[in-house]
Amino acid sequence: MNTNEEHEPRIEVTAPLGERYDEMLSAGALGFLADLHDRFASRRHDLLAERMRRRVEIANGRDPQFMPETAWIRQDLTWRVAGAAPGLEDRRVEITGPTDRKMSINALNSGARVWLADQEDATSPTWANVVEGQLSLHDAICGILSFTSAEGKEYRVTAERTPTIVMRPRGWHLAEKHLHFVDRQGRSLPASGSLVDFGLYFWHNAQRLVDAGRGPYFYLPKIESHEEARLWNDVFVFAQQRIGMPRGTVRATVLIETLPAAFQMEEILYQLREHCAGLNAGRWDYLFSIIKTYRSRGSEYVLPDRTQLTMTTPFMRAYTELLVATCHRRGAYAIGGMSAFIPNRRDPEVTERAFAKVTDDKRREAGDGFDGTWVAHPDLIPIAQAEFDAVLGERPNQLERTRDDMHVTASDLLAFKGAGGEVTLAGVRDDIAVTLRYVESWLRGVGAAAIDNLMEDAATAEIARSQLWQWIENETVTAEGERIDVELVHRLRDEVLGQLPRTASDRFDDAVKVLEQVALRPEYPAFLTVMAYTRYLGETPTTESTTQPETPAQPKSAREHARLVGERDELPIAV
Repeated sequence: MNTNEEHEPRIEVTAPLGERYDEMLSAGALGFLADLHDRFASRRHDLLAERMRRRVEIANGRDPQFMPETAWIRQDLTWRVAGAAPGLEDRRVEITGPTDRKMSINALNSGARVWLADQEDATSPTWANVVEGQLSLHDAICGILSFTSAEGKEYRVTAERTPTIVMRPRGWHLAEKHLHFVDRQGRSLPASGSLVDFGLYFWHNAQRLVDAGRGPYFYLPKIESHEEARLWNDVFVFAQQRIGMPRGTVRATVLIETLPAAFQMEEILYQLREHCAGLNAGRWDYLFSIIKTYRSRGSEYVLPDRTQLTMTTPFMRAYTELLVATCHRRGAYAIGGMSAFIPNRRDPEVTERAFAKVTDDKRREAGDGFDGTWVAHPDLIPIAQAEFDAVLGERPNQLERTRDDMHVTASDLLAFKGAGGEVTLAGVRDDIAVTLRYVESWLRGVGAAAIDNLMEDAATAEIARSQLWQWIENETVTAEGERIDVELVHRLRDEVLGQLPRTASDRFDDAVKVLEQVALRPEYPAFLTVMAYTRYLGETPTTESTTQPETPAQPKSAREHARLVGERDELPIAV
């Protein structure tokens, strides 16, 4: 092939088309996706490479810090973000959930002020989920969404006032292997999951949303730097120009769910200021990011059982206090996170415990100055709203609480050694069980799973498998005196599997393989979802032997090996 010859960039569909898929994958939509990739795919690649460089620096002992070169942004007190847009003025309770038809209808009927329509951590990115999720959203916006279950039960949107939709696309690191971008030189690579999710939603719904008195609003996940936020801002500018929409119509709320992003909150707001509505405290992914980032720095950075890591843990408290203060200083909404506890309508005792836990969590958030919060279940909406009503009253927010007295330092954010708690055999077993049960659910296409009365998604599974890796790497000894190694995990794994109900169609055998690859080997995949998606999810799952990345000569230690190659599967082929 003559690589100097230029071709018109295009998107190719490499998977079967189901019913109505052509509506979402129309010629206009695919052309828009091709334009997005032509302009932004290369920058995405460079920023993912920069992520890896930054993590290697931290692994080698250089802690993150507030950036001296952007101090002027933090010191300039005159700038503000765009703030609320129509339908986002009052965000006191937001419900989160996947975009399948039934769950979409439940969310729209829930009574929440906002629905986080999640194409990311609560959605397993099967080809069907990706396209049919877009169809659900489009039908909801058109007012024609309905669903009939296999048992014949009909679901329809009946609420007089439905929540404002804020769609969460996949993070920059995720690919969409069922769509390929063919660039101007004729090279083909999997499309960006972020650009696909954003592009399809924006192309089909942006103008219709504005006409209905709201707008195209987005939650932006897994951002690690203000440069990544700037990329999103440029995507928004281009997309609005492409369809003739006024610049600044889009609104974005950024999840601060990575450790590097916690040190760049103001810079992220600044880069997105003409499109930004607020920040969210993505607590579970934030914990995952901490463990991932410091996993090979030594035993002093080992954290206790995940159940002991609460929002009152000092470094988590510093993170949320900094987020609220930063948001209110810049006119942005601060949205709280999601308690994992969920009610069980068949078990009053479980429900009572969940209500008590959620009440405490939301009371703390409202008292700390948050303007709204997340819940994962409709029954929790009145609980959360009562706590925010008690603080907000008739006000839509508490932006006037600027928290000028708040001074969070880098040391406060990095105070992991003082976390307290202990590592127990029960904690090890719980992490194994959560990883296996969640991954099995995810491989079957269910991305949000109720496990032992907790709502688990990709973020909590990432915490669980990362803790296992870190404990093994650091030869951690449990409170009961047992050293955590691969042999112990295998023994507990077999015990867990022996207690789980099995069916002929379950995916536990594959889940065991995923656990082995993401938690028990020296190589540490940056995201279990990247590895599992590549090897086990999709129209044609690949075998391990054909997808194993090339590695350099074997390093001197497992820790060095993890630093060198542990996160390479996050990086796409160069464009």
